[in-house]
Amino acid sequence: MLFRSSSLIAPRIFSMYVPRLFRKARFETSVAELDRLPPEGFGEIAFAGRSNAGKSSALNTLADHKRLAFVSKTPGRTQLINFFDIGEGRRLVDLPGYGYAKVPDAVRAPWARLLGDYLLVRESLKGLAVIMDVRHPMTDHDRRLLDWFSQTGKPVHVLLTKADKLTRTEGLKTLSAVRQSLALLSTHHTAQLFSSLKKTGVEEAEKVFAGWLGIELPASPKVGVSKDSAGEARTAGRGNKKPRA
Repeated sequence: MLFRSSSLIAPRIFSMYVPRLFRKARFETSVAELDRLPPEGFGEIAFAGRSNAGKSSALNTLADHKRLAFVSKTPGRTQLINFFDIGEGRRLVDLPGYGYAKVPDAVRAPWARLLGDYLLVRESLKGLAVIMDVRHPMTDHDRRLLDWFSQTGKPVHVLLTKADKLTRTEGLKTLSAVRQSLALLSTHHTAQLFSSLKKTGVEEAEKVFAGWLGIELPASPKVGVSKDSAGEARTAGRGNKKPRA
């Protein structure tokens, strides 16, 4: 019986973008009341989104960290504003998820008030990243948040997460529709496709957020990754080998 050595099969090489902007993010504090907010800094980017839209996964992907933000199996669990220091007086801010029906009104009201007050009065806030599931974008809750935040005049960037769940054609069609809806609200509102699973859209998002914070990112580093004939990903140059049959 003849065997073909896997070493004779040429691997496919492609580049994987390495996140940079939030890589040094470290937890700073959590607050449940407006008067307990940390001192104003040089810039903050807040992340908001409907519960179960993939906000925590998106934050972890952007920070290149598995558990920077807690990925809960129970939507609506996060009820605090979480601050992460990213260096030089700048912060990443994780806001409570919204729109989960099973959260009691007694909990939802102060929670919504905290979120709203922070977005309205925080001088350090440079812009708002809104996380939407690409399969269910622009829900009533999303629209209410966008309508309300538009009065601040600050920019919004929408990450249409879970883009890997749609074909490229379907994703681009949804992106176009969302961009048209955002254009009716403000010329400062933008959107893109994003996938935490496939790590796509990270570089595009970083460019937007770096611009808000006044940070000039250096040339983008890439990590070479190869795939063998079975589709298994391997980092180039690390000597991954399989025993021969």
